[in-house]
Amino acid sequence: MEKWVCSVCGYVYNPEEGDPDNGVSPGTSFDDLPDDWVCPECGVGKDMFEKE
Repeated sequence: MEKWVCSVCGYVYNPEEGDPDNGVSPGTSFDDLPDDWVCPECGVGKDMFEKE
């Protein structure tokens, strides 16, 4: 699974870890994140992420 990086703050979304603090289970691919999911570090939307 590919990692995605926030272009604003550098947070890395790792699908193997998910984002459990925000209700995203480990193993959730970036494409399967809810449309309203935001970067847990700076709050920007998915459109501000790029493949690592």
